[in-house]
Amino acid sequence: MQLGDILDDVSLDVVTSSLEITRVENDSRRCEDGTLFFAMPGATRHGATFARDAVAKGASCVVADTNLKVSVPVIVVPSSQLNALLAHASAVIVGHPETRVKMIGVTGTNGKTSVSAIVASLARALAWNASSIGTLTNERTTPAAPELYRTLADVVVAFTSSRKNSLVALEVSSHALDQRRVEGLRFCVVAFTNLSHDHLDYHRTMEAYFAAKASLFTPEYAKRAVVWTDDEYGARLAESCTIPVSRVGRADATDVVNSLRGSTFFWRGHLVNSPLVGDYNVDNALVAMAIMSTLGASERAIAAAMGEVAGVPGRFDVLHGRGVVVVVDYAHTPKGLERLLGDVRSLQGEGRLITVFGAGGDRDREKRPEMGRVVSALSDVTIVTSDNPRSESPDAIIDAVMAGVNPGAIVRRVRDRRGAIDVALKDARPGDVVVLAGKGHESTITTGDEVVPFDDRRVALELLRSGGC
Repeated sequence: MQLGDILDDVSLDVVTSSLEITRVENDSRRCEDGTLFFAMPGATRHGATFARDAVAKGASCVVADTNLKVSVPVIVVPSSQLNALLAHASAVIVGHPETRVKMIGVTGTNGKTSVSAIVASLARALAWNASSIGTLTNERTTPAAPELYRTLADVVVAFTSSRKNSLVALEVSSHALDQRRVEGLRFCVVAFTNLSHDHLDYHRTMEAYFAAKASLFTPEYAKRAVVWTDDEYGARLAESCTIPVSRVGRADATDVVNSLRGSTFFWRGHLVNSPLVGDYNVDNALVAMAIMSTLGASERAIAAAMGEVAGVPGRFDVLHGRGVVVVVDYAHTPKGLERLLGDVRSLQGEGRLITVFGAGGDRDREKRPEMGRVVSALSDVTIVTSDNPRSESPDAIIDAVMAGVNPGAIVRRVRDRRGAIDVALKDARPGDVVVLAGKGHESTITTGDEVVPFDDRRVALELLRSGGC
């Protein structure tokens, strides 16, 4: 495709306009022959720093907010236009896939992945084309525009053409909103799950964090909203929202019965039999069902379809062995851990609750002591270990978590995560529940520059089956 057809609103000379472009990128490492490279401002370094690297890899043209000395044409535009132009070019080069599906945006501190996955699974059970994009599919929760639109295009190509409805549920992070990664997208429905302490290393204050989330609930991005109003920030959002809002809360589910095999409840007069485990998954299901209802699906059909919804990887995954129940979950915030452990307590019998968890490196440090306080208060035995230390010292992270533990609580520190899981399973007796929190679906662990395979679920199963624990 010629550059003039991609940047149709930008004034270009004849030679530049006729350049053949096959790819759009804002990451110099992914450039190849025929790439249009956008040099974007970054948190620590400007993309202009990498313009020569992009050209060396084959970039045919660079778009930047300042003139650059490189061997290919440079298109200079105001900084305020870069994000919109990047999104536009990313969409055009892959044929505007977002126009061929109903886009759903889901945001919140906890529950984005679960709600997005449940919505997609519900829609498929209703004979729609459906998929989700986010934590389970991409490196970033919300990819940058070039990767996002390429992923969308791949998803749409895989859809069955004979089906009347097509849906893509996208997890929308606060970082993505602040950095305008979803610029240009128009959502049929946007949903809010909750807001609690997380990412304050980036946003600094809860109000700034909330403002980033709330920016999705505007006519610029969406037509309608579904908001969980049992959360104080959700209640605020529903009151201030300038688009039509469907309010959702626990009162929407009646006669709730939970077990380690799933849950049953009544929703809008219809019986729901859900295979999803955990009280918090009732809340996630309520949001997902409200989204599908807002899209026009039959309430009776939605309730029946919940019985076919698949479990979300790494979200209350339940394993069994030697009379011990193991729960693998992604919870990695104080509120998420509190909700998870509360749910486990409500489902377990007389046994003990043993929790293995850590805190990620190079992320919000303020939440670490609070995580220690929550887990040690709700567990009979707490084992603090590593969870993607990244560039930080694993011991320093564990120290920060340990600073918040409750006096008198039984707390151990085992730096090696496999070793920590081994210790927990060796200590567990029939009837106990072991919770492995923080990594969920993740299949690697990062320490310094080293990324090695590591899956909590797989490690637990190996130890349970081998008798090594």
